[in-house]
Amino acid sequence: MTTGWQRAAPSDAALARCVGDVRDFVDQAWGRRPVHTRCADDDAFADLLSFDDVDQIVTSTSPRRPAIRVVRQGREVPAARYTRAGTLGSRTLTDLPDVDRLLGLFDDGATIVLQGLHRTWPPVGRLCRALEAFLTHPVQANAYLTPPSSQGLRVHHDTHDVFALQTFGRKRWVIYPPAVANPLPGQHQPVDPDDLGAPEIDTELEPGDSLYVPRGTLHAAATTGAASLHLTIGVRVVTWHDVARRLVERTRDVPAFRDALPLGFAREPDELRTEVPARIEQLADLILDVDADQLVDDETDRLWSGLMARPGGALRSRLAQLDDDAVLTPRDRLPFHIRICGDRLRVRRAGVELDMPAWVEPAVRALLTGPVRLGSLADDLDAGSRRVLARRLVREGMIVVEPAAR
Repeated sequence: MTTGWQRAAPSDAALARCVGDVRDFVDQAWGRRPVHTRCADDDAFADLLSFDDVDQIVTSTSPRRPAIRVVRQGREVPAARYTRAGTLGSRTLTDLPDVDRLLGLFDDGATIVLQGLHRTWPPVGRLCRALEAFLTHPVQANAYLTPPSSQGLRVHHDTHDVFALQTFGRKRWVIYPPAVANPLPGQHQPVDPDDLGAPEIDTELEPGDSLYVPRGTLHAAATTGAASLHLTIGVRVVTWHDVARRLVERTRDVPAFRDALPLGFAREPDELRTEVPARIEQLADLILDVDADQLVDDETDRLWSGLMARPGGALRSRLAQLDDDAVLTPRDRLPFHIRICGDRLRVRRAGVELDMPAWVEPAVRALLTGPVRLGSLADDLDAGSRRVLARRLVREGMIVVEPAAR
């Protein structure tokens, strides 16, 4: 039996773009302290999202709420102030951007926020997928376009780690000590402006610069004499609290934990008080009986199965001719999991699970670690079988057909 998530060694190139020295960052900074990284190349992030890209998105593509929002001086501007009604086919939409009013708000000092770019803008999506593959924590991306001499959000902290990548203009960042250590979603600490202390970092990001801000770290950013565009890459880390919460959720399958509390328990709590120790002991026994290896497999499966949408190429690959000269490569080079149970082969990759005959395992492994020319699988499969296998993996989104050379 062959098990375990497998892939080529993940590249740290995406993280290196954000922080420079990856080893030093992982050992000294990740989850611990903010890091400002200077870059001599002003265009280091221009390929991800330029000012002209944002101009096109905002003025020509009609991004709907919540893909676009507007903030000013720490407050969200009501959507009614920059949206309008319109039709799509026979359907009336009420959340289309009114470009003139939107740009008017920008002229008056408001920040335009583009949300979820990891799903809608391919260059940003590729970076986020590569970061996910290395960090193995979910990654998302927003962009903030701020006019000169303005501030979008006041001093605050996030409940996710942030990489701020400056793509255009300049922005001043002031970083203060953490408000709360490693906050979970919903754990926002109120900020007292008189109790911030001395800044840990007070700097202006220039194009090509980046800034890492761990969750819980107080910070604020504002423009001075120039407009600014930066990407915020957010890492929504999986925590031990998440694991513990899912362990407790297993009590739903234990009949005793589905019992109602005693009638009148809130009025006369003595009966409840005497029963609690036994229930706590039951819960402890349930947790102690958990198979640690299975728990690790479950958490790993959950991460890889929940990764972001697939990149382009799916439609082209479905229409491609799968002859022996076709070159196939795994999508995004994500890990895959192979398990042989008797005469069956089970393959999992990014939310897809396939069941196939065990004898195709060498060919499947070759295709998922490619690129590979389909004809090179002749020692493992006959011509018809290798085309059927390749077509199935293409349709399930596990591999793509490389474009023919011109």
